[in-house]
Amino acid sequence: MLKIYLARHGQNEDNVNGILNGHRDKPLTHKGIEQAHELADKIKQEGLSFDTIYSSTLVRAYETAKIISDNIGSSEPIKEPLLIERDFGIMTGQKVADVEKLCAPNIIKAEIITYFLDPEGAETFPDLMKRGRLLLDKIQSKHKDGNILLVTHGDIGKMIYAEYYNLDWKDVLTKFHFGNCDLLIMSNDSSPTKAHVFQITQYNH
Repeated sequence: MLKIYLARHGQNEDNVNGILNGHRDKPLTHKGIEQAHELADKIKQEGLSFDTIYSSTLVRAYETAKIISDNIGSSEPIKEPLLIERDFGIMTGQKVADVEKLCAPNIIKAEIITYFLDPEGAETFPDLMKRGRLLLDKIQSKHKDGNILLVTHGDIGKMIYAEYYNLDWKDVLTKFHFGNCDLLIMSNDSSPTKAHVFQITQYNH
C-alpha cells in the first residue's frame, strides 16, 4: 500500500510579517527552522521513514524538506514544481489582514484563515484541484507502495488532500487548519476525517 504524507513548510518571513506570499520566495525564520526540526523529531519518534521526499521548488519548502531528510537519514529531497504554492495573482504581497477588505464578497472564512476565491491573476481552488490530480497521478505512477513525503504549502496542500479523497474543496478549506510543519496522511486505510498525523505549535499572527 502507498502512503502519502503531506507536510507544510515551517514559518517563513512573510508568514511572521502577515504577508500573503504565494510565489514570493522568502526563507524560513529561526522559528520556522525550529518547527522543521520539531517535525523531524516527531517523525523519528514515530518510527516513520520515507522512500522518497518531494518538495516544492520554493525555498521555504525545500529548506523544511532538507532539515527533515538530514535528520531522519533520508535521501536528498527532489524538487517537484507541481507542489508550488497557489499563484495569488494581484493578492501576492498584500497583507493577510486585508483579504476581506480587498476580496469580499468572494471569500470563505475559516476559523483561522480567510480565503480569497478569484482575484485577478490568481489560481482558483478548482485550478488547484486539477494540479493536485496531476501531482497524485505522477506520484502514484512512480510509487506503488511504501511511504512518500510531499513538502508543500497551505492552499495547494489542502487541495491535494481534497483531490485524493474526492472531497468538496469548500468543505476542506473549513474542515481543518494546515499549519506550519503540520503533517497529514493520505492512504487507503486512513479516514479523510482524520487528516493530521502531527500538529506543530503555531506562532503566526
